[in-house]
Amino acid sequence: MRRVIKAVAVATAATLGLAGCGSDSGSGDGGSTELELLVPIYGDKTKPYWEDLVEKFEAENDGITVKLETQSWDDIYTVLDTKIQNNKAPDILELDAAGPAYGAEDLLYKAEEIVSPETLEDIEPSFIDSAKIDGVAYGLPTVASTRALFYNKDLFDRAGVTAPPKTWDELLAAAKKISALGGGVYGYGMPLGSEEAQAETSIFAYGAGASWEADGKMTIDTPEAKEALTFMKQMIDQRVTQPDPGATDRTPLLDVFIQGKIGMIQGLPPIVGQINEKNPQLNWEIAPSPTKDGSPSTLGVADYFVGFDKGEEKQEAIAKFLDFFYQKDNYVTFNDNEGFIPATKSGAEAAAAKPELKTFLESLPDAKFYPATNPAWAETSGAFKSLVGQIQTKPVDEVLAQIQAKAEETS
Repeated sequence: MRRVIKAVAVATAATLGLAGCGSDSGSGDGGSTELELLVPIYGDKTKPYWEDLVEKFEAENDGITVKLETQSWDDIYTVLDTKIQNNKAPDILELDAAGPAYGAEDLLYKAEEIVSPETLEDIEPSFIDSAKIDGVAYGLPTVASTRALFYNKDLFDRAGVTAPPKTWDELLAAAKKISALGGGVYGYGMPLGSEEAQAETSIFAYGAGASWEADGKMTIDTPEAKEALTFMKQMIDQRVTQPDPGATDRTPLLDVFIQGKIGMIQGLPPIVGQINEKNPQLNWEIAPSPTKDGSPSTLGVADYFVGFDKGEEKQEAIAKFLDFFYQKDNYVTFNDNEGFIPATKSGAEAAAAKPELKTFLESLPDAKFYPATNPAWAETSGAFKSLVGQIQTKPVDEVLAQIQAKAEETS
């Protein structure tokens, strides 16, 4: 989740015939089944959680052992690609939408084949739908998130801003008042650097009704996207953002917000924990992301479990493990540890007791997702990261045309 969604050598994997790779990780002696589990590391609590869950699962399921492997987000794509090239794909993989993308090559079990109907029914449909390929779901969401507007109440009070903005016009007006306070305070934090420019851009573009894909093609250079980027450029030109947004990454900019020097910034649920740790005295609240006309819309992101198809015996064992993971207590603990929103209905009920997650939960039905199962999205996302920040010095039309050209190179 913390990294850009990207496709991982799907075409290469297809040539290697993954469906037949079970011999390297299949049943052991005495009828036992070994599952290889590969998951990304979100933070310090990730590995201990999985070690504990695996131990509990094995204690309740004689004959099934789980071999756990954790990898950083920086390394997991390379590790996975190497495993696939050596015909040793994991049985269960947690990844962003690059995981379900392997379903396009018939390498995965369908989602309905690796959990019980009861578990599948408990999962929020919008997250399942977001990673479908030709109408078929291969991924099961693990952590979910939407973006929302974090704002500094003290800066609002000092600037005379009485309510969080709902529209772009209100956002610009509030940012102007806060920026006028001076003293190194900026009205709105706009990260358009290489870390996650595609996210910031998508929040505004989706708020104007844009979509990055239509009929399997990337649709970047559209009137809606132009309107969004034109507004973003207006904010930069009127100096209501931090200096040089095109060179600013999200993580360090969030630290500036936490330090109390930014009035508003788009953020994720884990930021709540960061604020509590780094500056518990910060007087902040959360509101829905402002849109062009105030209609509800935001960016949604999810990571997924997938199962590589290695036959019926593995399928049954995978289903047992994933059903165990999605049991309410096990699943809620996982999301509590990582600071994300549960993607199940029962988990959302538990999260609803946390006031800081209320806005995120309420935005789930209106969340729009990256077209991450489209092979062209990886190149498109990279183009956003390297090019969109140029709107501060170049015409919007020119920047959009460049990104569209990059997107079409792999369409």
